[in-house]
Amino acid sequence: MLSADFSGVALVAPASVGYTRYSTDGAGAFFARCLLAMVRQAGLDKQEVDGLSASSFTLAPDPVAALSISLGLSPRWLEAVPFGGASAVMALRRAARAVQAGDATVVACIGADGNPRGGFEDLASSFSVASIDAVAPYGNAGPSMPFAHVTRQYIDATGATRADFGRLCVAQRFNASHCAHALLRQPMTLDEYLAAPAICDPLHKLDLVMPCAGADGFLVLREDHAKSLKLPYARVLSVVERHNAYPNEVPVLRGGWELERERLYSQAGREPQDVDVVAVYDDCPAIAFMQLEGIGFCARGEARHLVRERDLRFCGDFPVNTSGGQLGCGQAGAAGGFLGLVEVLRQVTQQAEGRQVRDARLGAATGYGMVVYDRCLGTGAALLEGMW
Repeated sequence: MLSADFSGVALVAPASVGYTRYSTDGAGAFFARCLLAMVRQAGLDKQEVDGLSASSFTLAPDPVAALSISLGLSPRWLEAVPFGGASAVMALRRAARAVQAGDATVVACIGADGNPRGGFEDLASSFSVASIDAVAPYGNAGPSMPFAHVTRQYIDATGATRADFGRLCVAQRFNASHCAHALLRQPMTLDEYLAAPAICDPLHKLDLVMPCAGADGFLVLREDHAKSLKLPYARVLSVVERHNAYPNEVPVLRGGWELERERLYSQAGREPQDVDVVAVYDDCPAIAFMQLEGIGFCARGEARHLVRERDLRFCGDFPVNTSGGQLGCGQAGAAGGFLGLVEVLRQVTQQAEGRQVRDARLGAATGYGMVVYDRCLGTGAALLEGMW
């Protein structure tokens, strides 16, 4: 019988590979590079990986099962996690249960995508029925349109300003300047942020992520296994998810974090003030604000005050998205949903070279994925404790 908690489960081998603006390689190549990086880091033979949880937007028309051929694996547990920005949290939750149940010994959780020239436009235009029927007829602004809609509603509801969003973006760009795989490593000022041209009101150029190619991943296994490998690892304290939270609200300016927050912290035996480092899914600043509120770092609508009063840099008093997030690293398709959790794993295991948060031990990562016109369908959060 499964435990009600995630005791005995550990994460190791955080990996980010291949970040590049465009690539002629398909998603499979990025999956392969990520897997190779993880097994080398863990000192494992590839065949010891007997579970695979994969997220990708561009692997089609191949199913996830085809990765077993291209990666040379024979997994006894295999799952697709098509949840966009919430994929890593949900992959972790399922992989942890598989390891607890004995369905797999080592699970590789990977998000990966290629980005050929013109590929993002094709992907965005056919992302969902909503994107085809509700967005494309109005000029097909891609993801910018629904995010602009949500951002406008968030501004009107909370009084947040562009300068508030800019404080987050400036801090993340500083963090990205210390991250080797980030594509946007040039620091910027708040004045430069405010001067950026409008793209889809109220969103401006520096509010939007840059599509790219790459992969992020981690390995899930038992805690005693991680100890036997003599690896720095993180214990899984708690993981929660919620889909289509608040179905009767239009638009939805919050996510399932509020509904699951008590469970998240009570299961871990921790409180928001105990968290040392945070990663939130940041496809635009307002979405990041909603997660900071939803996970309990401030009241609903109060993230604007949080970013005014706290220092979000990795060397500050409230480190957020210490890799630079997607606004600094780029959005490598489904890997964007893994970027934050992988960074938190690095931080709490003291492996964030050049941007390490001092004495970070407890990390929180949130996910937000599968946006339709006025809401996001998938939300989740995880708390990890580093053991070092």
